[in-house]
Amino acid sequence: MSATIPIAERLRIIEVYPSIQGESTWAGLPCVFVRLAGCNLRCTWCDSEFTFKGGEHRRISDVVQEACSHEIDVVEVTGGEPLAHRQAIPLMEQLLARGKTVLLETSGSLDISVVPQGVHIIMDLKCPDSGEEQSNLWSNLDHLNETSEIKFVIASQKDYEWAKSVCRKHELSERFEVLFSPVHGNIDPSHMVDWILADRLKVRLQIQMHKVIWPPEARGV
Repeated sequence: MSATIPIAERLRIIEVYPSIQGESTWAGLPCVFVRLAGCNLRCTWCDSEFTFKGGEHRRISDVVQEACSHEIDVVEVTGGEPLAHRQAIPLMEQLLARGKTVLLETSGSLDISVVPQGVHIIMDLKCPDSGEEQSNLWSNLDHLNETSEIKFVIASQKDYEWAKSVCRKHELSERFEVLFSPVHGNIDPSHMVDWILADRLKVRLQIQMHKVIWPPEARGV
């Protein structure tokens, strides 16, 4: 099937499904997730290892049609790492053209300057315990805008201190919405609350809502 779809018109898709957004400032809203296969990173705490292999090559226009068929305004393009696919750009362009609010979940290790205007970027900065700190592409900070969000996935107090230092060095809280997300099962969120309050940080604590509602290992939710 994939051989009949021109390379420029296809993407390797893991799943497309409706749920509620479990993270970011959009948490709690109905959302359609378009999950692409493949990732250039291997974070130690990754909860999406099933995206590293497999998936189905599908025509971009068909994926857009399925995402729109659920009649939900918000669509998130996620992975894996969506920007590992150059065809993710026309995917987002077509979703925007259909009037969707488009969110992009990206690791921040690949150039975001190519992301279409109008897409809401949610970008990770990888903390030391992820094992991928060296993959942060710091020039991406210059390509974010006022609708962008920066997320730190935090597995330890060492990660927290690193994230705090980065926030202050780059004045992130004055420029963007900043999210501190404790790795589920690795760190007690109440401890992070104490640290944030003690340091007077202007950040938002983020709990992965979908892992509270459903079993943490559940897929398609």
